[in-house]
Amino acid sequence: MEGLWSVEKGTAARGVGGSAMGVDVLQRRGGVSPRRSIGGLAGVPRVARGAEGEASAGQGAAGDDAKAAELEGQKAFLQDLAAMVPKWVNKVQIDNGEMIVTTSPESLWNLVYFLREHMNAKFASLADITAVDYPARAKRFEVVYQLLSHSYASRLRIKVQVDELTPVHSVTKIHSAAGWYERETWDMFGIFFLYHPDLRRILTDYGFEGHPLRKDFPLSGYVEVRYDDSEKRVVYEPLELTQEYRYFDFQNPWEKAVKQK
Repeated sequence: MEGLWSVEKGTAARGVGGSAMGVDVLQRRGGVSPRRSIGGLAGVPRVARGAEGEASAGQGAAGDDAKAAELEGQKAFLQDLAAMVPKWVNKVQIDNGEMIVTTSPESLWNLVYFLREHMNAKFASLADITAVDYPARAKRFEVVYQLLSHSYASRLRIKVQVDELTPVHSVTKIHSAAGWYERETWDMFGIFFLYHPDLRRILTDYGFEGHPLRKDFPLSGYVEVRYDDSEKRVVYEPLELTQEYRYFDFQNPWEKAVKQK
């Protein structure tokens, strides 16, 4: 387990073995810095892993060295990325070997496009889009994008924090696969995606009220659905949770048998 290594905008690297990132670099204004380039992922060694995701036991010290080299390559890549596009990156981190970049809703589209087109990144595949609800936060939703680079066999996670009213720019023009992912996130969480070509519900029925994966949505829902044989159609009715009164006898039945003897 590699632990957590992270760098926030305007701070030094945190974590065991993390090198400091220049504060002045992260505080630059503007978009891409022409003086910096991203270190390619091609030279980062890959650790052979078994079915459980752990390094093969037979590798020994060589496997540990390759794992450490992979971690250092990931750190260098994220540091170069944050230094090259400081306006688009709020935080970079590595958690259990997974590269994570946190950005803002305004910078999301530019960052995703940049990561797809840059020759040393080539994150050309969008594997998934989902969200997590944290009701106690001011920005309660964390939208998560999973990117894959086939050229360098690397994965990257992008996180964006928004509230209930802030829209997120759709990335369908960059990754066409985002169409259904964004519709699902809108349906389940109510996060609006700006400039989506067809933002409709995809899992719930027409006229459904609410967003089921929000933490404040009741587990029982608001309505119940049944097929009415007399009307020959599916009908929606207010939810009624009726239950017969049940008497619970907590006495041990073996104690009854002993008393009868």
